[in-house]
Amino acid sequence: MGIHKEGNFTLMISGGTLLATYALIYTFYPSLAPFLGVVFLALFLFIISFFRNPNRSITPLEDGIVVCPADGKVVVIEETHEDEYLKDKRLQVSIFMSPLNVHVNRNPISAAVEFYKYHPGKYLAAWNPKASTENERTTVVYNYGKDKILMRQIAGALARRIVCYLDNGQKVTQGEDMGFIKFGSRVDLYFPLGTEILVDMDQMVQGNFTKLAKLK
Repeated sequence: MGIHKEGNFTLMISGGTLLATYALIYTFYPSLAPFLGVVFLALFLFIISFFRNPNRSITPLEDGIVVCPADGKVVVIEETHEDEYLKDKRLQVSIFMSPLNVHVNRNPISAAVEFYKYHPGKYLAAWNPKASTENERTTVVYNYGKDKILMRQIAGALARRIVCYLDNGQKVTQGEDMGFIKFGSRVDLYFPLGTEILVDMDQMVQGNFTKLAKLK
């Protein structure tokens, strides 16, 4: 277990701010210092836990197995039409990430990045159906032979920064970090019709551990 690099600056600023605030309280309102000291410590530990990065080394899998790119809860499994890039019918699986989940995003499969684009946007609640098309988000298309998988990182009401490390033409390895979403949000994946979905609605999943789908 470690701290993700995206948390270094946030932890430094928040830790310094909390420490300076506590020093002022201790100087001018010493009677409040013990209680607020506990509150500040709990808050800082929560921020640390948000940026935790557990070791999720992935074991070799059979061809066509897609692993979950994020921790969270499966909130959508449905047939839909992907309008941005693929322009056809797809099986959509969405994973909602609460502020308590690990927020590292990982490559669901080893493939080439055919398409990448960042979209500025709104900050609707992550479970809002319009979040997929109106919120701040990134779109990544993984080219896996004859199959293409589109993945979206979507900001939510609390998430105000999406980080993606991928670029067009890049070859990626299943299980490696592909990005990070700060605070609660969502990840959408769009699979070819006929893909076998290996998770159920409302199932809690873990990035790199839970098998999400099997391409035909």
